[in-house]
Amino acid sequence: MKIEELGAPGYERVVLASDNATGLRSIIAIHSTKLGPAAGGCRMFNYDSIDAAKIDVLRLAKGMTYKNAAASLPLGGGKSVIIADPHTDKTPELMQSFGKFVNLLAGTYYTAEDVGISVEDIAEAAKFTTYAAGLSNGPFASGDPSPVTAHGVFLCMQIAAKYGLGSSDLKGKTVAVQGLGHVGMHLCQHLHDAGATIIATDINSAAIEEAKSRFGTTIVEPDAIYSVQADIFAPCAMGASISSTSIAQLNAKVVAGAANNQLADENCGQLLADKGILYAPDYVVNGGGIINVAAEILKISDQAWVNQKVERLADTTDQILGKAARNGTLPHMVADQFVDEILARA
Repeated sequence: MKIEELGAPGYERVVLASDNATGLRSIIAIHSTKLGPAAGGCRMFNYDSIDAAKIDVLRLAKGMTYKNAAASLPLGGGKSVIIADPHTDKTPELMQSFGKFVNLLAGTYYTAEDVGISVEDIAEAAKFTTYAAGLSNGPFASGDPSPVTAHGVFLCMQIAAKYGLGSSDLKGKTVAVQGLGHVGMHLCQHLHDAGATIIATDINSAAIEEAKSRFGTTIVEPDAIYSVQADIFAPCAMGASISSTSIAQLNAKVVAGAANNQLADENCGQLLADKGILYAPDYVVNGGGIINVAAEILKISDQAWVNQKVERLADTTDQILGKAARNGTLPHMVADQFVDEILARA
């Protein structure tokens, strides 16, 4: 395995690994270990280039620093990406090679599932490292974090609805869900149980049929999801979906979803506010999954600990949106200030 230090200003370590025998090309970015060892999932995606993968992993790693701090976890921020097509390139050997790569960082970074990576994939990596979580077996195994992520998103969405729609009750509300992966599908279950109407999109035909069958979901083409008439827009796919282009199309009053790094750039927060759309900061809203994983990393077997932490995400969202409303400031800036103060005290 070939290791290359890439480096990036403001990051503690950024490393590229290549293994010709298994086809592994992977980057691990450690943004901060101020609060504890860096923790963040592994994403497998067929990036166009190393540079594109690096840009994504850097954004994701910094987001994990803020996510873990906002969730009051003793963990820093890191992330990993594997440059490959998860549908055609993934093998047990490739994941085992990734596990060896994680192990080389000697506990400064813990990995888990993210887009394109399953519990079974992490189990392969864990054969060669003890710094993998989100496992289905073991004394502190936490399993798939997706249901917990979705639960946290739902709780925070209710808070966002209180500020953006005048009531936290989602019954009769229409929610546009972008992405029917593990988290998106679990979120749809919560929304369905709450009596919401669901409009969704995905490129996976099996997921589409499942959502139609289980929830009576109306399906639209991927590009059409932005412009549908909805009360809430829930990004649950890849990041940067909230851009100047998509904001111009949005017909929702609230944005609250599970995707990471939803805002394409800093200007998007202001653009949303200018259009009267309330944005619930993504790294607060979607913190449930890392809380679940953190219990495994920290060797906590008490499910009540996880539940309490997830419920506190809603309290934090309430605090942030309340302060933003009182002061006339942007929610994502209030959230950043909230976390910066935590990091400054570390």
